[in-house]
Amino acid sequence: MRRRTLLQAIALLAPISAGGFTLLPFARRADAIGGILPQSNQPAPDFSLLGIAPGASGRGVETRVQLADFRGSWLVLYFYPRDFTGGCTLEARGFQRDLASFRAAGAAVVGISADDPDSHAEFCSSEGLAFPLLSDPAGKVSQAYGSWIAPFSQRHTFLIDPTGVVRASWSAVRPSGHSSEVLATLQGLQAG
Repeated sequence: MRRRTLLQAIALLAPISAGGFTLLPFARRADAIGGILPQSNQPAPDFSLLGIAPGASGRGVETRVQLADFRGSWLVLYFYPRDFTGGCTLEARGFQRDLASFRAAGAAVVGISADDPDSHAEFCSSEGLAFPLLSDPAGKVSQAYGSWIAPFSQRHTFLIDPTGVVRASWSAVRPSGHSSEVLATLQGLQAG
């Protein structure tokens, strides 16, 4: 019986792009593996994390960032597995490329992973990132956002409105073009 259950579970795994997996028939349950994904039109889970923010000199400065810091503006909160990996670098470059457009739309961009602030500082410096990267080594915030499978944050993004409510979310993110997709959704919500 145990072997049959295991085989049934394996049969449910379906490959998607970039070698990831999803439990297609049970997507809601699959989302809960890393915690419970916040629902649209519900308050975003609170957070307060140390990380690296852009400094006046162009070098990153260690700082504490919390959800309350973004009251009154939109927030793109994205979770990613690891600094310096191919997909994570591609995703960060996309957000950096579109950063001026996000700012013009009244939105901040913040990334979260389990990497420590020193790794984030090196990553920001090497990629010229001008938005904060926060450290969640124990995965507590990532889990609150349904984005944690130890020891990594999963690639999820949340669009949070100026009142702190989740307005859109993405799971199983494809790094290429993701920033443009989030920006288009933000602009659509603001226009509607």
